[in-house]
Amino acid sequence: MSLFESHLLSARALDAVSGEEIVTQIELRFDPLTGHGSRILPERGLMERSDFDLEAFAATNQPTCPFCPERIEQLTPRWPAAIDRAGRITRGEAVLFPNLHPYATYSSVSVYSPRLHYLPLATISEALLADNLATQVSFARAVLAADPAARWASINANHMLPSGSSLFHPHLQGIVDQHPTTVQRQLAAVPPERFGAYLEAERLAGERHLGNTGRVDWLASFAPIAPAELRAFIPACASPAELDESLTAELAHGLALALGAYAELGFECFNLALYGAPPASVGYPLNLRLAARSNLKPLYRSDSSFLERLHWEGAVDIAPEYVAERIGDRFGR
Repeated sequence: MSLFESHLLSARALDAVSGEEIVTQIELRFDPLTGHGSRILPERGLMERSDFDLEAFAATNQPTCPFCPERIEQLTPRWPAAIDRAGRITRGEAVLFPNLHPYATYSSVSVYSPRLHYLPLATISEALLADNLATQVSFARAVLAADPAARWASINANHMLPSGSSLFHPHLQGIVDQHPTTVQRQLAAVPPERFGAYLEAERLAGERHLGNTGRVDWLASFAPIAPAELRAFIPACASPAELDESLTAELAHGLALALGAYAELGFECFNLALYGAPPASVGYPLNLRLAARSNLKPLYRSDSSFLERLHWEGAVDIAPEYVAERIGDRFGR
C-alpha cells in the first residue's frame, strides 16, 4: 500500500446560462499514519483575510479578562500541593494553573503572559513559546510523579475565538489523563516503522517537507484535517514530559517560524496539538499538528463543516504543496 494514497474525483454540472458542462476536480487523500480522509478542493478563498480590528476588539473584552495582571491572582485557581506546592507553575512571564472547565482528570491553562492580552501571531516570539511550553512540560512531569497511571499527556491551543477558545487572552492548554484521546490512541497504534517510512518518504519527495531544525522535522500535512496544516515529529521522545530544555527551545523555534508564516499568509487563529504517548514508548515520536482557522470578523464563516465534525474528513481549499512552497524557506528548505 502506498504511503501517499489519493484518488481524483470529478464532479459534473451544467452551467445555468450556457448549458455547458462544468467539471470540478477534487482530490481525496488518506493520511499515511492514521488513514483518515481529506478532500483537497479547488481554491475558493474560503480562508479569506479579514480587515476586522482585532486590537480594538481586544480592548473591549480586556477589562473583564481573568488572565490579565489585575485579576489573574484572584480569579484563577491553584493546584493542590501534590501537583505544585506554589499552586501555580511559572516560567519567565508564563503562568500555568488548573482549568476551571477541565477536559480531563488533569487539565491546565497556561498564559504566555498576563500582560499580553492582545498577541498577534507575528509577535509570538520563541522566548514566549519556550517559556509557555516549559510550564506545560513541568505540569506533565508533576502529574506523572503524583499519579503514575496518568501517562497520556498533550499540549494544545485554541488561539482566538473561531478556534474554539472561550477567552480572548492567548494561552495553551494541557491534558494529562489515564485515557488517551481518539487521535492519541490512533497514533499510538501506528507501527513504529511507519513513522520512519513516512518521514523518509517526505524527505525524498521534497514537495511537502519543510526542513529539520536539528531534532525536529517539519512538513506540510499530506492529508490535512484543517487549512494550512503543518506537522512536526520529534523522534527523541514520546511524551511532553520527556522534552528537555534544548528540545523545548527547538520546538518553540519551529513554532515561531510557523506562526510567523501563518501571519504572513493572513491567518490570525490556529489550533495546536502535541500528541504524547506514555513515556518511553519505543518507536513513537512525539508529534504535533498545527492548523489555521477562520479569521475573526462579524458573520465569519467557520472552516469546520459536517465533513470535519461528523464525517471526520478534512475539506480544505489550500493545497499542502502550496503551503510548503510559500513557507518552506523559513525552515531552510
